[in-house]
Amino acid sequence: MTLKTTLSIGTLFLLSVAAVACTGNTGGNFNSPTTPSANLTPTPSPSDPYAGNPTPTPSPSPVDADVTVHILGMLGDRSYSPNPITVRVGQTVAWNNDDGTEHTATADGGTFDTGILAPGETSNPTVMKTAGSFPYHCQIHGFTMAGTVVVTQ
Repeated sequence: MTLKTTLSIGTLFLLSVAAVACTGNTGGNFNSPTTPSANLTPTPSPSDPYAGNPTPTPSPSPVDADVTVHILGMLGDRSYSPNPITVRVGQTVAWNNDDGTEHTATADGGTFDTGILAPGETSNPTVMKTAGSFPYHCQIHGFTMAGTVVVTQ
């Protein structure tokens, strides 16, 4: 056998091995199609943050308040705007945190408390049921943040 014949046979052998490897067919019959996988749905990778999570349901927006007070930051009596705020008995007030840190609007006497509001968050409306003057502050930052709600008849 000549060197040229040996190289030709070797080349054909390598090409046939490569063809089998590319088709995934190990049966030796190059004309038979490969069997597709029964699982055609892609499986999400464990690093996929949305894997297995259903589409989130939006939470309802807070009910509109009659008046919204904006929390501006630790600015003393300018921490809440407007300040003071005047509403009538039965009206609602909500607080929107326009600052970059968490705050509350907590009545000094405990008649209302927004709870902790994250930056950008708006409290649920508070119904003002009694006439009077109600000073409030940020419970997180003490009395360095002060406001007043005046409720009239």
